[in-house]
Amino acid sequence: MHPVKYLWAVRGLMAKLSFKHFGNMSYIGKPLYIEGKRKISVGNRTRIFPGIRMEAIKNGSIVIGSNTVMEQNVHIISMDSELTIGNDVTIAPNVFITNVNHDYKDIEKSVMNQGHIVKETVIGDGCFIGYGAAIQAGTILGKHCIVGTNAVVRGTFPDYSVIVGVPARVIKQYDEKTKTWKKVTQ
Repeated sequence: MHPVKYLWAVRGLMAKLSFKHFGNMSYIGKPLYIEGKRKISVGNRTRIFPGIRMEAIKNGSIVIGSNTVMEQNVHIISMDSELTIGNDVTIAPNVFITNVNHDYKDIEKSVMNQGHIVKETVIGDGCFIGYGAAIQAGTILGKHCIVGTNAVVRGTFPDYSVIVGVPARVIKQYDEKTKTWKKVTQ
């Protein structure tokens, strides 16, 4: 193990004391900011690289599965419900994941002075989230979804989908009969 990762392992041991749950053999690099540690659970063998920002606000909670990797500068916000990231997920650097949006309907008020809209957000087991992607409130990713670089994702996506673009859409799906990835025509 790289010498700096020993420090991350020690930080992981300390996290066992402050997080709701911090699994065995998991480690965490120096975080940028963490709010609501007692409402954040991390599974076993999960690696969180430096620069993580996690916010479990009000009654929000964050559940991260086992054997998941979060690269540098990942930002996760959960408000008033559980945001779930499954097992065996890889999250590339500079990704944003949330379950809350600002309301904007009242044009007489600043967006910052309006309420929030909370929607369920779930990242399924085995997903890969590409560099710079934004996973918006109300996104449900099935198992083994691949999200492309800089995609802006909102909606429900089936298992074994390749999702790209702004706004994101499915361009390929795995065909279990032929055991191949096939282009999706729209």
